[in-house]
Amino acid sequence: MDFEEYLSQKKIDAKRFKSDEPELWQEWAQLFMQLHPESFTMQKKFLINALRREYPLQPTPSKEQTS
Repeated sequence: MDFEEYLSQKKIDAKRFKSDEPELWQEWAQLFMQLHPESFTMQKKFLINALRREYPLQPTPSKEQTS
């Protein structure tokens, strides 16, 4: 799993996060590569929740909804 997939699982818009806060994105991406995803989550739990509120992932319409 890469960092963008992880953020998607946490319902964070990775593209907006990366464009708005590139330094923090880079720092977290490097740390994520060094840790197990669960360890990363434990270290950044409260910060992840704040990012989820700031950069919510918009749901993509499914094929059933577009038909």
